[in-house]
This record gives sequence, structure tokens and C-alpha cells, in this order.
Amino acid sequence: MTDALNGKKIAFLTAQVGVEKAELVSPWQAVIDAGGTPTLIAPEKSPVQSMVGDVDKDDTFDPDQTVAEASAADFDALVLPGGTVNADTVRGDAASVALVKAFVDAGKPVAAICHGPWALVEAGVLPGKTLTSFPSLKTDITNAGGSWLDETVFHCPAGGWDLVTSRNPDDLENFNATLTDVFAKA
Repeated sequence: MTDALNGKKIAFLTAQVGVEKAELVSPWQAVIDAGGTPTLIAPEKSPVQSMVGDVDKDDTFDPDQTVAEASAADFDALVLPGGTVNADTVRGDAASVALVKAFVDAGKPVAAICHGPWALVEAGVLPGKTLTSFPSLKTDITNAGGSWLDETVFHCPAGGWDLVTSRNPDDLENFNATLTDVFAKA
């Protein structure tokens, strides 16, 4: 345990269903272990249903705030976990996309894993950014003006805001270490 994120408030944005459990729980614990305070944000107050491998239901998690209650001004950084249904639902929710854009507009760091970058595609914030993701997002990312790489983790500081991305749950150890380092500087 370190104090790298001591006093830092980190938002985790999900939909009500479909978040890949490991991609929520592992970075959440990394934030706690580094002394930060994670907050779960979802469109509604009802429990968030996590999944394993996109198909098997697992634990549920109670949101701390709704998207309507949340403000980027109240946080130091944002995490966008994956899960295909989760990420697709987040990008289809105008208020969630607006919240993502508010973090970027404020120059706050964002970390996204697996399908999580879909929200960044929808927010129109990828021109000039280089990132990685689940491979099926490559075309969406390049069509949105970003450059895609197949890397375990990638940190892009271009454009006045830091972006940390990874491909899938196998990359979580590197993803967590990098987001902790980047968020510590926020």
C-alpha cells in the first residue's frame, strides 16, 4: 500500500449492467491501495450488475452517485471499465457521455480498459490521441481521429489531458500501475 493517491477522488463510470467485474474491481482496489477514494457512478441508483467474460452474471455493486448527481469538478480522475454491454450502454447515454467529455474538457486524466474507450469515441475527444483497447474497437478509434496500438498499456499525454488505456483483463496489473502513477500527478 502506498499513499500515491492520498486525498484523490477517482470516479468510476459504468452502466447498470454488463461491466466486466475484474475491470471494475481490480482498478478500484488499486485506487484504495494507493490511498485514493473511488466513487461508483451509474445512470441510476439501482445496483450495477457485473459480468465475467461478458456472459456470466456475477456480483452487483451499489452506485455512490447517479450520473445526474456527478460532476467532473468533484473528482481528480475518471476510470471507464469495460464489458461490451456496459461500454455500449455508456456510449449510448447522453448524460454519461457528457460527463466523460467534462473530465476531458477540464484536463483531468482518464483511464479506459477493453471496450471502455467507446465512451471516448462517442464524446469526440480522440483526435490526436494514441491508445489501445480491445482489438475490435480499432476501426471506431481510428474513425474518431485516434491512433490505435496493440499494447498491454499505453499512456498518452497529448492534447492537454492524460489517457491511460489497456486491452483486456489480462492487462490489469500494468493498467493499474500506470493509472496510479498518472492519477498521482493530477
